[in-house]
Amino acid sequence: MAYKFLSDEWLEAAKKIREEYKGKGAPPAHAVRMNQIITEVPFGEGTIEAHMDTSGGDMEMDLGHLANPDLTVTLDYATAQAILVEGDPQAGMQAFMAGKIKVQGDMTKLMAMQQGTPDPVQAEVAAKIQEITE
Repeated sequence: MAYKFLSDEWLEAAKKIREEYKGKGAPPAHAVRMNQIITEVPFGEGTIEAHMDTSGGDMEMDLGHLANPDLTVTLDYATAQAILVEGDPQAGMQAFMAGKIKVQGDMTKLMAMQQGTPDPVQAEVAAKIQEITE
């Protein structure tokens, strides 16, 4: 079953997929604590605050913001989906160059994340999350 990206149902299904694979792959190459502000969300309040944290050795993603993040990234819904679900780094670079992505904090952490190649387990998780996304 496919769900709208970032809907409550999608968030729950994506969390279950990540939990199923927790501890099975190589730890993320870089530790980063990143808050995300996703704008132009086509449902709900129009903005979603979320976070990603790899400092514990696994990729943790959830709603809400972390205290003392390394950086905060603000981007629109379509760009977030292209980067986070479709795995399209070009979409991220083009959006950044066009001023559609704003970064506050340690930008080197963001750049380091983009340079790592996912291990096979991370690639399988990404494929399963793509499958559940409209």
